[in-house]
Amino acid sequence: MVYCAHDSIYSEEILNQFTEQTGIEVEIRFDTEATKSLGLVQSIIAEAAHPRCDVFWNNEILGTLDLAERGLLQPYKSLNAERIPEKFRSPNGAWTGFGARLRLYIINTDQMDATPEAVEQALQGDLSKMAIAKPLFGTTLTQYSLMWSEMGGDALKEWHHKRTEQGWKIVQGNAVVKNLVADGKCQFGWTDTDDFFLAVDDNKPVAMLPIRTEEGQTICIPNTVSIVKGTNQEKAAQKLIDFLLSEEIELALANSRSRQVPLGTVDESKLPEEVKQLQGWAAEGVPLGGLLEARNECLNWLEEEFLP
Repeated sequence: MVYCAHDSIYSEEILNQFTEQTGIEVEIRFDTEATKSLGLVQSIIAEAAHPRCDVFWNNEILGTLDLAERGLLQPYKSLNAERIPEKFRSPNGAWTGFGARLRLYIINTDQMDATPEAVEQALQGDLSKMAIAKPLFGTTLTQYSLMWSEMGGDALKEWHHKRTEQGWKIVQGNAVVKNLVADGKCQFGWTDTDDFFLAVDDNKPVAMLPIRTEEGQTICIPNTVSIVKGTNQEKAAQKLIDFLLSEEIELALANSRSRQVPLGTVDESKLPEEVKQLQGWAAEGVPLGGLLEARNECLNWLEEEFLP
């Protein structure tokens, strides 16, 4: 059983390809746009005594770090993991990153200039034309956790409440943010590169700018893959991880509509031009492996903020 937080439109084809190549059947459990990754993490925790999941393909990293801290992941050092930079893999092999997205501003170019100066000016005024996904989940939670680590909890709470007073729209997911901006209902917002490129493919008037930390680094969020401790399908699980961490699959993800950025070495002549542009930003990504404590503290506050 594979628990998969990556969009089924991309991941199901890849997992079916694995079955075709190996003959190993794969049962897949996906999650919803609003709660993806966090919902699957909670399921793995709840099932710890009798695990149902063999391999966890997460579309972010912090939930995976949580599972590793709880001792729920079984280390495996795939030979293909050696092609991935160290900052995107666990030292003991509990998880490995591949195929990344970047956090960015999506900007409607019919409504504002796609420059850092224009964004900074917009952030100082009425934000009723800005949208973000609810930060309880997914990559927006990762961004908030990073901000918590950099700014401190009190400063982030003040910052968040100020933006709320300025009227920004908090919606159910990054795809909703993309739609609001692409359709001109908002001027700009936070989303991920995969959603941005869906708007580009639909010929929407959009541009992107990377979101940067206080130190000027980008936020590069990898997929992660890991084996769940207690699996009775260890050999098959290892073969799937070897497959997902291959150059072949990173290139497939890069050439899909999501344009995910390869983290390992690949034949760059096989990359789309848009992904080549993203590679430079990805190389500037801040390491995320030490954010678990900040994530837990931040999530506790966000649950108080958003849940009844």
